[in-house]
Amino acid sequence: MAKFLPPSAFDADGDYQLLPFNFTQLDGERYVVTNMAGEYLTLGRQDLKRLVSHELRSDEPVFRSARTKHLIEVRGDQSPRELLALKARTRYQRLPNFTNLHIFVVTLRCDHSCPYCQVSRQSENREAFDMSREVADASIDLMFRSPSPALKLEFQGGEPLLNFELVRYIVEKVEQRAKAESRELEIVIATTLSLATQEILEYCRDHRILLSTSLDGPADLHNRNRPRPGRDSHERYVDGLQRAREIVGFDRVSAMMTTTQHSLSRVEEIIDEYLSLGFGGIFLRPLSPYGFAVKTKAIKSYRLADWLPFYFAGLDYIIDLNRKGVPFREHYASLVLQKMLTSNDPGYVDLMNPAGAGIAAVVCNYDGGVFASDEARMLAEMGDMTFKLGHVLKNSYEEIFLSDVLLNALEDSFTLSVPMCSECAFEPFCGADPVYAHAIHGDVVGRKPSSDFCRRNMAIFRRLITIMETDPEAKAIFQGWVAAC
Repeated sequence: MAKFLPPSAFDADGDYQLLPFNFTQLDGERYVVTNMAGEYLTLGRQDLKRLVSHELRSDEPVFRSARTKHLIEVRGDQSPRELLALKARTRYQRLPNFTNLHIFVVTLRCDHSCPYCQVSRQSENREAFDMSREVADASIDLMFRSPSPALKLEFQGGEPLLNFELVRYIVEKVEQRAKAESRELEIVIATTLSLATQEILEYCRDHRILLSTSLDGPADLHNRNRPRPGRDSHERYVDGLQRAREIVGFDRVSAMMTTTQHSLSRVEEIIDEYLSLGFGGIFLRPLSPYGFAVKTKAIKSYRLADWLPFYFAGLDYIIDLNRKGVPFREHYASLVLQKMLTSNDPGYVDLMNPAGAGIAAVVCNYDGGVFASDEARMLAEMGDMTFKLGHVLKNSYEEIFLSDVLLNALEDSFTLSVPMCSECAFEPFCGADPVYAHAIHGDVVGRKPSSDFCRRNMAIFRRLITIMETDPEAKAIFQGWVAAC
């Protein structure tokens, strides 16, 4: 019995079936073709036309690539559909675990007065804006109703360190519950570090708490973006960072930045600041249309057309750093590349479908209100309660997570059935953000042609694919970023 079939058995000139795929123009000459699992192929217009017209020959590289990417199947193939279904199913493997991230807003008080702040912050002495133990206990109960075997608790504010007594109380209760229920537990405090004392940092070390900090760039830019009494925001940050790394651990302190109009011409300086302070990457994050960012008109201070050159210049600079042997990542690109180059979904809320609101992350506010996302809570601070799911002292777990507010938003924004998204080749890399769409367009779907969410992501997707298609060295760098995730 022959071990291998003769080459003639694999001839399939014109005799192949198309599997589900979408295509979108990449540039003036090429198209991106993607299957439902996110595997992609770039083709010229003529090759794309020949593909859909069943004119490809089996000895052509394009034919072999299309077959490898599960865009076509030939007579006798037994595995393409099963493999395609398996890869697509892998992308949704997070759904049964439901809500992993639980955000507790323990206070709205803050010692900074950032003009772009996404929260309607309160001054340090207004303790009426602190979470009570009663609300904390009910929030913990809600958190542990999640079926997820791994739970993540993130303390936000305001400045959570202004209510650190409650943080201690919550940490010790959730640790006990997690141990009793055999749950994995990760705890994060989002803080500016300006109030991080020796005692607080030692507590974080002893309880394996991660610190998520805020750094906008060099001293003058950081102080301008994040003002506080004494005009020493950057000085306090650097001092707090050094002490936090010494006590809590070097790799247990991360940083986030926000791009303001003052940042747009300084992307290399911002990246250099992160490098000088020993960070291994940066998230070049735009402003969000919530909270004080809107009230102070900071959100209108630059357009997407201004931010994209900033982002792309930063990405190019980071790639050049890597070429020179300096390991450094742009975190948003890393998340997108995971979706482009693997069958795994990194679980980043803004790039999830169904939307991550509620089913990936939920917010328990200081006053007991439960919101579908951090952005939903920010909208509520502006008076828009559209995405308030309930109250921890008044509503049951079932009432909160089976509410029409959440389920309708998830269903209506599901990209595989939303006009324009369902036909878009970039859909497997993107996500649904009903809260953003509501904030900007007044409904959870939004107007795709005029949506900055769509235009921003599509521009980034195109740039990343173009780089990988034209620059093998940069593609190898990107693959290294994905491997390190």
